[in-house]
Amino acid sequence: MTAPSRLVPVVFRGLIAAAAVAGAAIDLAYGSVPVVLSYFTIWTNILVAVVLGLSAARARQRRPDVAPLYRGGALLFILITGLVFHLVLANPASPFNVVAELDRLTGARAVAVADQLLHTVTPAGALLDFLLLTTPRTLRPRHAALWLAYPLTYVTFALLRGALLAPGTARRYTYPFIDAARYGYAHVTLNALVLGAAFYALGLALVTADRFRPTPPLAPRPLRENRISSPARGPLK
Repeated sequence: MTAPSRLVPVVFRGLIAAAAVAGAAIDLAYGSVPVVLSYFTIWTNILVAVVLGLSAARARQRRPDVAPLYRGGALLFILITGLVFHLVLANPASPFNVVAELDRLTGARAVAVADQLLHTVTPAGALLDFLLLTTPRTLRPRHAALWLAYPLTYVTFALLRGALLAPGTARRYTYPFIDAARYGYAHVTLNALVLGAAFYALGLALVTADRFRPTPPLAPRPLRENRISSPARGPLK
């Protein structure tokens, strides 16, 4: 890439990382640090900030991009974060709608700003980066299975955390659909399996979209990417 075109991914990825950091910082300022750091949203936005921050630095230095396994994973997780928020947690028609209650409890308009940064701006930005600035045909079907380790790790953590906290503790379970005290472990396990299947299906959709999308004008040339980035090499499997 030429110097001007190289500047575009550097600046754009830097802005996405900054949005993720700003949203997390606002939540930390208005909430309990241990509680805020227990949310999947915060985990994922921190991951996006790290991955896209590294990607921006590598683009600036003309180095190979972050491995597709990590770039694709960060995109998948932040897309899930945005979809769950808008379709489940912030949807008045959803039985798990909790956003209005949380905003009332915190009593801060800044929290609404953080919600949009963490659940709208970063997912949209990461998707645009994928579509417009990254080399296509680097994701593999096996990545979709490997990506499941991340939500599995989170659900295990969230359930252990809830089991160790005293009954009646505020936000004992970080999300209502994994509230074992209210719904029982059998129901929570079913919810987790449904979400896991959705993760896997969306991961495969992401891999398929990557395989058939055209090469963006500002993306690194595929030949160079395949030569220097081993995760992008080899047949689909």
